[in-house]
Amino acid sequence: METSCIAVVEDDREIRALVVDLLHREGFEAVGCRTAAEFDQLNERRRVDLAVLDVMLPGEDGFSLCRRLHAAGDLPVLMVTAKSDDVDRIVGLELGADDYLAKPFNPRELVARVRAILRRTRPRHRVHAPIPTERYRFGGWTLDVGARAVSAPDGREIELTAGEFDLLHCFATHPQRVLNRDQLLDWTRGRSAGPFDRAIDVQLSRLRRKLACAPGGDTIIKTVRGGGYQFTLAVERL
Repeated sequence: METSCIAVVEDDREIRALVVDLLHREGFEAVGCRTAAEFDQLNERRRVDLAVLDVMLPGEDGFSLCRRLHAAGDLPVLMVTAKSDDVDRIVGLELGADDYLAKPFNPRELVARVRAILRRTRPRHRVHAPIPTERYRFGGWTLDVGARAVSAPDGREIELTAGEFDLLHCFATHPQRVLNRDQLLDWTRGRSAGPFDRAIDVQLSRLRRKLACAPGGDTIIKTVRGGGYQFTLAVERL
């Protein structure tokens, strides 16, 4: 199996070296970058499977780089910052980050979150791997797991981040069931989810907002008081 390449974009030399060494010991190929410009140079000359971005960088900051990566394609992003402020966390997720980790962090937690993101997103980077045939249709919508694409009834493609897509896939494979927050965390984020992780709430809110942009999309995921959330449509696997 080809080794995943992880870019560690961190201006602190000691922290950068520590994270790169940790990822190397866990079997990944890790490359350190001090600035967004250094990352751009790396990304131009080779495939990167995941970017671990520090928020506070000299020149272009991590938020700006995350926004650029999300607009340019589907490269997964794990944001890391010294700030534990929920506002920073929410901003990063809104910009398209797949996960968020505050410093100081437990090295094992960083590795667990990296592995979880790669499990969810690796099919997008396996150029030579066969694309799995797994498609679902509900109320005129189509969800293609192999292409990680969602089409509205009018044919328009809805752009989702990796976390948003995983949530919708989870709902589509458990239609018309009330799913609580813990179930959604377990099925989409696995062992990397912490007991007080609120990222799922941000991603769910953002997913519902994107679906609501198409006719009928605002009724697909219903809030069940005291219970959780329910995917309201019948689903057909194609």
